[in-house]
Amino acid sequence: MFINKTEEGLNNICGKNIARLRMEMKISQRELADMMQLVGIDIDKNAVQRIECGKRFVTDIEIIAFAEIFKVSYDELLSK
Repeated sequence: MFINKTEEGLNNICGKNIARLRMEMKISQRELADMMQLVGIDIDKNAVQRIECGKRFVTDIEIIAFAEIFKVSYDELLSK
């Protein structure tokens, strides 16, 4: 049987880190979505909200873009 969720039942492990990094930058979810669109990722404020609370899966392409925006490594985004 395959398990697609974390032990806490979340659909991603990077959402909490994305929320933390966004708050450290002092930007809103809408501003983060706008920044993602500027690097070519079609995402809106609601998708950012769902990622941060673990309700949405995150693609590898999105992880690369988040890492670029936050200027962090993929490992930092994916660390528990």
